[in-house]
Amino acid sequence: MKLLIITYGTEGDTRPLAALGHAVVRAGHEVELLGDASTLGVAQALGIPAQALAGDIRATIAADGAMRDITRNLARLTIEHSGDWLRQAIDAGRGCDAVIVSGLAAFVGLSAAEALRVPAIGAMLIPISPTSAFASPFLPFTPPRLFNRASHTLFGRLSWQLFRKATNAARAQAGLPPRRTLWTDHPMLYGVSPALVPRPTDWPDNAHVCGQWIPPLATTFAPPDDLRAFLDAGEPPVYVGFGSMAGFDNARLVDAVVGALGSRRTLFNAGWSGIDTTQLPANFHAIGHVPHDWLLPRCALAIHHGGSGTTHSTCRAGIPSVIVPFAGDQFFWNARLRDAGVMRHALKGASITASALRDAVAYASTDTAREHASILGHAMRHEDGCSTAVALVKRYAMPG
Repeated sequence: MKLLIITYGTEGDTRPLAALGHAVVRAGHEVELLGDASTLGVAQALGIPAQALAGDIRATIAADGAMRDITRNLARLTIEHSGDWLRQAIDAGRGCDAVIVSGLAAFVGLSAAEALRVPAIGAMLIPISPTSAFASPFLPFTPPRLFNRASHTLFGRLSWQLFRKATNAARAQAGLPPRRTLWTDHPMLYGVSPALVPRPTDWPDNAHVCGQWIPPLATTFAPPDDLRAFLDAGEPPVYVGFGSMAGFDNARLVDAVVGALGSRRTLFNAGWSGIDTTQLPANFHAIGHVPHDWLLPRCALAIHHGGSGTTHSTCRAGIPSVIVPFAGDQFFWNARLRDAGVMRHALKGASITASALRDAVAYASTDTAREHASILGHAMRHEDGCSTAVALVKRYAMPG
């Protein structure tokens, strides 16, 4: 079996797809991964054949003030490059048995599968299949439960309206007829834990909650000497990291974090933010990328942006989170952890203060929060999301 995986997004979007691709290769099959150039490091570390798609998501996100209108900025990037992406996908996918589609490249990937005359399989990190169990994760508010299913339908239609013109222009260049309606019949695999999002009973049979897709890097990771020394020098630290988030008010965020944590031992990962870590207090130790599966179990709690991957990894480690969300589905994961008893506060990155963050950290440090986090972590560590997804990919890519 030969598969093409196409995704476009931040590192948090590409890393799980690289993990899935690695699991497919370990099962004896072939994979080609397409994604943004700045997010392909994990794929390369795992030995997964990968190609960079046109565009630069890091520059788009890091532009001054970009976070204030991140949805429009990412939409503009997708619209600009849809034609390039479809050409690249068709060229890379020749001879494949199926196309796995994800992220901002989903409509392009679905069109590529049509051009290649092979099945398309959705692989998402956010539950977008319509359901009455919860509202669309992308809504900026929580509607009455009666409107949950309608909110998913509305988001799908709005997304299609936003990208339809660019998608159909790309399809025309590839010799495909225009698409008039949103794709709804292809199977959907979610790299999401059922402990956080139990599978809704009103989902179609071809929508599956697999569990988190984790790159197997923790077992081979050798920590730098300074990180090992810091961890050995005292009690488990607080981890602070905002992943691929950038273009926000760095000074406000740093002031809030430093003010909230005081003298607590802290590991700080600036990620894509561009924060100058040399200005942090002496009790803060700056780090680069470290596999979450290795690092987070060695921490007391984590302050992060609430991306799907970081939220899952923190929960899997069995430690409390304090989510400071900025955009998109981050507010959804914030609400999930509040429902699970791991968090109590609803924060916002755009208006974060030291006082609000201090209160949230105080709750995360309680026995109650630690107990809820431990229960959640125990459940998630018994999941094998990659193996579950590989079996489903084989079912849908090679039916019969």
